[in-house]
Amino acid sequence: MVIAKTAVVPLTRRVWRGTEHLDRPGGVVVCANHLSHVDFLVLAHFLYDNGRPPFFLAKESVFRTPVLGRLAALAGQIPVYRNTGRAVEAYRAAVGAIRAGKTVPIYPEGTITRDPQLWPMTGKTGAARIALETGCPVIPVAQWGPQEIMAPYSGRLRPFPRKTVTVLAGPPVDLTDLQGRPVTGEVVREATDRIVADIVRLLEELRGEPAPVERYDLRRQGDGRGPGAVAGGRA
Repeated sequence: MVIAKTAVVPLTRRVWRGTEHLDRPGGVVVCANHLSHVDFLVLAHFLYDNGRPPFFLAKESVFRTPVLGRLAALAGQIPVYRNTGRAVEAYRAAVGAIRAGKTVPIYPEGTITRDPQLWPMTGKTGAARIALETGCPVIPVAQWGPQEIMAPYSGRLRPFPRKTVTVLAGPPVDLTDLQGRPVTGEVVREATDRIVADIVRLLEELRGEPAPVERYDLRRQGDGRGPGAVAGGRA
């Protein structure tokens, strides 16, 4: 956490909002939008400042980058080995952390957004599966400003002048009607859609503008339906 604060404090003016939603007992999943390679440092700072030291999960490839990989390891992130026999290890580690009362931040998009206007894309189901298995709250979080420090996929830092970063947490996502039901594909997709929708609503509040009616979907690329859009994606 010292690494996150050392990296974030000199470069930013920080605005933390909705912190009362983090003040609860037991483990929680925190789901945030992902718009920069450095936003995990901002999110880690936000959570630590509000009594929720984070237990991160991250793509294994992040750990192989010279600087970010070292920071990720020092920040306590756990590698996720996708499409391998080890993929289940991260899921088990996250479930164990939640049951031990820890805070597990997850980016439902799974990667930095490819949306041209930096709105959240459609989500992957890992966070929903963890929440449904453990029964823990899911706290949605929107962040805006880290992309000014490092633009998506550019790898180029722009530390000066100092940037304002704003993080807004919302009330737990309402999954009560889904908990206790068999964890089918339909159930986890519904839970995932609700999580992303709540993040989008918070980001609309931060940005002061509505999100696109159609949400960017990487799975739809090249299918003739336009630039990654999926119908019915309105938050």
